[in-house]
Formats: sequence, C-alpha cells, structure tokens
Amino acid sequence: MTETSHTEGEAKKMRTLMKSFTSSKAILTMVLVQLILTGMQLLTRVILVQGSFIGSLIVYRHIVAAICVAPFALYFERVQAKKFSWKVWFWLFVNALMGMTLSQGLFYYGLKDTSATYSVNFLNLVPITTFLISVICRMEKLSLLTWAGKAKSIGAILCVGGALVTSLYKGKQFYLGHRSHHTQTATAANQTHMLRGTFFLICSCLSCTAWFVAQVKLLKEFPLKYWGTMISCVLAAIQAAIIGVCIDSSKASWRIEWNLQLITILYSGALSTAASFCLMSWVISDKGPSYPPMFNPLALVFVAISEALVLGQPLGVGTLEGMALIIMGLYSFLWGKNNDTKSLPQTKGSTGTDNGLTLARTTSTVVPSASPIDTILEKA
Repeated sequence: MTETSHTEGEAKKMRTLMKSFTSSKAILTMVLVQLILTGMQLLTRVILVQGSFIGSLIVYRHIVAAICVAPFALYFERVQAKKFSWKVWFWLFVNALMGMTLSQGLFYYGLKDTSATYSVNFLNLVPITTFLISVICRMEKLSLLTWAGKAKSIGAILCVGGALVTSLYKGKQFYLGHRSHHTQTATAANQTHMLRGTFFLICSCLSCTAWFVAQVKLLKEFPLKYWGTMISCVLAAIQAAIIGVCIDSSKASWRIEWNLQLITILYSGALSTAASFCLMSWVISDKGPSYPPMFNPLALVFVAISEALVLGQPLGVGTLEGMALIIMGLYSFLWGKNNDTKSLPQTKGSTGTDNGLTLARTTSTVVPSASPIDTILEKA
C-alpha cells in the first residue's frame, strides 16, 4: 500500500513537472528568439562599423536563408498545387522589395549611423506605425469609446513619445563595461550621423508597414508560406544585388573572407531568418498571433545591456526613458489589439495574422499558420 501511494505520488509529480515544462516551452522559445536577434544586432553593428558593404550583406544573408528554408518548402508543401500567375509573381516581388530589400537595407544604414540599442527601439514602433497608417487610410477605426480602442491609442502615443525622447534627449551618459579608445572613436564618428540614421530607421518602419499590406495580398494569391518565403528570399537577393552593384561594383565590397562578416551572414541567414521562422511559427500556432510581439521589448533590454558590456557603448538617460515609454506603449497597444481582435467575429480558417503584429520583428519571413513541429507530431 505504501509503495503504491509512493508510486502514485511520483507519477503525479512527474505529470505536474511535464505540464509546467509544456506551458513554459512557448516562453523559453520566445526568449531564445530574442537572444538570437540580440546576437544578430550586435554582430551586424560590429561589421558595419568595420566597413562591410550593406548590399553584399543583404544578398548573402538571403541566399543562406533561402537555402535553409528550402527543405521545409520541399517537404511540408510538396503536395500542394503551386500556381505562379503574374499576380503571384508581382506580390512576391513587392513582398521581397518592401519586407526584405528596402526594410533591411534602410535598417542596416540606420544601424550603422546610430547604435544597436537606438535602432532596436524602432523595431518596436513597427506595429504602431502600421496602426497609425491604417487609421489615416481608414482601414482601421480608433474606437475611442471602447477600452481596447483607448488602450491602442494610449499605447501609440506612448510609443511615439518614447521614440521622440530617445531621438531628441540624450541626458547623462554612463558606461557599464570597459571603455576602450577604439570604441570611443567609433561612437564619436557615428554620433555625427544620428539625424541621417533616424531618417533611415523611420523609412525602414514605413517599408515594413507596406510589407504587411503586401503579405496580406500575397497570402490570398499564394497561400504556400514556406514557398513564399523561399522565393521572396531569392528575389530579395536578386534585388539587393542589382541595387548593390549600382552603388558599389568593386570586387573588394563583394568578397567573402573567413572573418566576422562570414559568421554574421551565416548567423543572420540560418538563425535569425530560418530558425526564428520555425520557432515563431510553432509559438503562433500554439499561443496565437498576439503572443510573440509581447517579447519584443526583451530585445531592447538584451541589446542595451550587451552593447554596453561587450562593445563598451554608453547608455544615456534619454535612451533608457525612451525605452521605458516604448515598452509600456507597446504592451498597452498589444493589450488593446488583442481584446479588439477577440471581440471581432472569427471566420473559418482565419489565423488572425492580418493585423501585422505577428510580423513586428526583424526576421524577413512570412509567418505560417502551422509549424513544422506540429506536422511532424501529427505524422508520428
């Protein structure tokens, strides 16, 4: 009797442990995604300051990403019919241009002229930019009479205010790590281009907003997410190559060597794009489209601390205050958006990805409604 009770107690503890682990998988997955993105921001910042050509970085990154996503497209979507009409190719081209070539190119130029911490602030403004433009174009209503509408409006105001504080107010600066002479020189050189960098980052946000509209159109014409991502990556590489050659056609700018640039290209293509694509797709299928953006502010914290400790960049009071406003505004906006979405009637087959929130990230992927992990489990 005692042994039976002991066995039942152990089994109950094991079930409790497994349940706790299952519920925390989504949290751990999103933390891992943010850590991957943090590493990408820091690596990209370093090689850009060292003089790497942005055009070649975008081209090689998307070639790696296309190669990594190709196995998923060939396996998980091998039986679906693929119709490549002129409309499909048009929206694939626009999707690649807005979401990959322009948004990433402009973001990299802004990152080069400012800092990783400053640039990541603007990534969290993408949902707000999308919301504001949707209101201006009358694609979405403010609904100020509801709590959800008020939360979205307050969140948008806080985020815009945080961006202005970060851009216009520096405040006292302090260092967390070692302050090297090389870092001081690089920082001083980049501070003179803050205005230009901010302009690039704002344009990157606007490009991402246009990307969301393009993705809605693309998914209606071509619902194969993995194939859409792979082809978009190939088209983005071609587009970036044409633009890059027009800017700088020297062999030195396009040469790949065994250095940090090659590591960054492989890291950003394989992990930041392909791996994050699969991880986020699983989280979205398990927790819903409004769940991943809740973890975006973690990248702000991770990048700010890492850049201060590893690269020796100073942290300003204005930057920290702006980060706090953006984080509070983003959570307020997401809460309002989530409650607003719940009050809408759901149609069969709707995944809720049209609001653009699921794509408020740095990865250039079309988020699928089902993950490869789910497909494997179903077949097992």
